[in-house]
Amino acid sequence: MKIGIICYPTFGGSGVVATELGKALAKEGHQVHFITYKQPSRLDFLSENLFYHEVAIKSYPLFEHAPYELALASKMVNVVKFEKLDVLHVHYAIPHASAAYMAKQILKTQGITIPVVTTLHGTDITLVGKDPSYEPVVTFSINQSDGVTAVSEDLKHATYELFDIQKEIQVIPNFIDLDRFKKQRKEHFKKAICPNDEKLLVHTSNFRKVKRVEDVIKVFYEVRKKIPAKLLLVGDGPERDKMERLCRELGTCEDTRFLGKLDAVEEVLSVADLFMIPSEKESFGLAALEAMACEVPVLSSNAGGIPELNVDGETGYACNVGDIPDMTTKALHILADENLPAFKKRALERAKMFDVSKILPLYEDFYRKTILQTRELAN
Repeated sequence: MKIGIICYPTFGGSGVVATELGKALAKEGHQVHFITYKQPSRLDFLSENLFYHEVAIKSYPLFEHAPYELALASKMVNVVKFEKLDVLHVHYAIPHASAAYMAKQILKTQGITIPVVTTLHGTDITLVGKDPSYEPVVTFSINQSDGVTAVSEDLKHATYELFDIQKEIQVIPNFIDLDRFKKQRKEHFKKAICPNDEKLLVHTSNFRKVKRVEDVIKVFYEVRKKIPAKLLLVGDGPERDKMERLCRELGTCEDTRFLGKLDAVEEVLSVADLFMIPSEKESFGLAALEAMACEVPVLSSNAGGIPELNVDGETGYACNVGDIPDMTTKALHILADENLPAFKKRALERAKMFDVSKILPLYEDFYRKTILQTRELAN
């Protein structure tokens, strides 16, 4: 198949999933065309089946904000026509689904039928999408898509609750490349961070309020009272300055490191003893899956789709949002020497269920079904 993928080319979950999906499809022999305003951050290797088409965003004095959606739709039209694509797969509803609808209508006037698959990732539904200024367009765009997927059952249900969706939504979960995300021999790194064999806690995110990074630091503060421990915070975002101040207030700075954005996060995860994701809302929890693939148990909130991944009491624990005492108790239980090996083993076994080799065929089948149905309707 010739597949067009439209996504945000950033470190966010939707962009990461879209890029990794495209790379996996290319390895299987499909021709994959990325269409976005800059090269995706993980589109980092050459392949005869991978192509990148940049959306040029021109600035005109008339416009206070560049009309990206129009430029994107025009680029989709050009790529579909000249590359003879079989399907467009848009990740994140805003503005990709509406731009794809516009491109589809333009192509229809030229005798070209192109099916559109929309994948919902989370905040495009639970945060941005339900804003009254966007809701009508989001609802229309999803209903006009030829196929719709969501990354968790929780997100599927939330979409039906928040919008008047008439389309069937198929759940295809996020996935992991176990060839990349696996425990590596990094004992020297662990020794440098934890010279006295302290337990190492890790958190990765984009440091937005919804991630509740302050809960990570507060739990670490309590854990550190009981056992020797270190904390690594990976990522960057609007809450970072506030989190640095909180570390100073709690006196944990000497045992806490802010590492910023990292491409090779699997190297950090390889030496971690516990991964923390206490988010107020998560549609899936891809960062947690990456940790589990590196044999790291997870301490999470029980919000959104996280419990569909992190099995409470087996791969870690899922606590109520903001419950610092319970999270502390559960963290100490996981980190106990007699418990940690079993949690690590079960985390890896759970991650294997989301290996890309198991999830990729679901997308391939969904593409084929959507293409066939669209052609039948066109005839």
